[in-house]
Amino acid sequence: MHVGAPKTGTSFVQDVLWLNRESLAGQGILYPADRFDEHFLAALDLMEMPWGGLETQAVGAWDRLAERVRGWSGTAIVSHEILATATKHQVRRAIESFGDAEVHVVLSARDLVRQIPAEWQENVKHRRTVSYHGFLDKITDPRRTGELASWFWGVQEVPDVLDRWGSTLPPEQVHLVTVPKPGAPRDLLWQRFASVLGLDAAALAPETTRANPSMGVPETALVRRVNERVNGVLPNQDYREFVRELLAHRTLSQRRDSPRLGLPAEVRAWAVDLSETWIGLLAEQKYDVVGALEELRPDPVPAGPAAFADPDHPDEDAVAEAAMTSIVTLLEEAARLRGVERSLRQELETALDELELSRSLWFRVKRRLVREADRNRVAAVGLETYRRVRGRSSRSA
Repeated sequence: MHVGAPKTGTSFVQDVLWLNRESLAGQGILYPADRFDEHFLAALDLMEMPWGGLETQAVGAWDRLAERVRGWSGTAIVSHEILATATKHQVRRAIESFGDAEVHVVLSARDLVRQIPAEWQENVKHRRTVSYHGFLDKITDPRRTGELASWFWGVQEVPDVLDRWGSTLPPEQVHLVTVPKPGAPRDLLWQRFASVLGLDAAALAPETTRANPSMGVPETALVRRVNERVNGVLPNQDYREFVRELLAHRTLSQRRDSPRLGLPAEVRAWAVDLSETWIGLLAEQKYDVVGALEELRPDPVPAGPAAFADPDHPDEDAVAEAAMTSIVTLLEEAARLRGVERSLRQELETALDELELSRSLWFRVKRRLVREADRNRVAAVGLETYRRVRGRSSRSA
């Protein structure tokens, strides 16, 4: 059970597993999915979680997935990051649904100073309009009330997630994969995942187009402003296709020169203190750590003047440039879709022409009789004769 956390390489791992599911099955490893979002739907079903209407597609998905796992004689891998927020009751149901299988839990984690801005950006990419400072105020409030704070701590509070998922398991069956620091070898995180999941890292050749890349400050500010205009107007399916995937993931995230999201000094200090507490708690639990707990400790602040770029008050010239890039991208996509429409229309017209040419001579004569029957007595008599003959033929048959 790979249960999260979001923004720790989970999308990458899931895509590698999805693309290699047939070869994995040949090695005795089951990734039970007939569609790429099957584990997401199963997680929604397990936790009875609303998700923009998708929960209606999820009914029964967990039981179907668990049945496939029970019927497999080797290793099976279930993976989705929203599972991190499951309650102990939901965790118990999940583990019991696998019968007498030996269950291992895997959680991937990254330091809070990188996770907090990433989580706000994910909120923006899911249509939320909360400001950055509004988000920070909610998650730093000790009461942790409200949907936003509950979700954040449900998936990001590493000791609590591991306690909910691993309290009934031996510590050696609870695995914590830490995300390497910037500058580490590019494939190191994949190597860690592969080792704990029992995969041949080299053989799987993790070439994948599915990712969850980050945007810079002006780009994220732009998407939040777009949300303010399109929420309540643009259907979820269209938002996912055109705003999240086309603009955020495939266009705006490619702008590398923009300042990255960070934390203001006071919030950063709070996150560093909390991280130290977590590292101490995790060290006491004796979980299997793949990587190092030290990697959950935020890096020191670089020397020199503070470089925090506030996404609530971004550089407007940079936002305008990102907006122009977005407009060009949308125009190109509109032109592409128009070309596809024209091509399909031409194919349809050609098919109809061919169908018309293939109709028999008698069909064309009959159609002419029908047209002429109202104003031509001879045609009317001919049509009536045809219908009587056809009626007798049908009765004889």
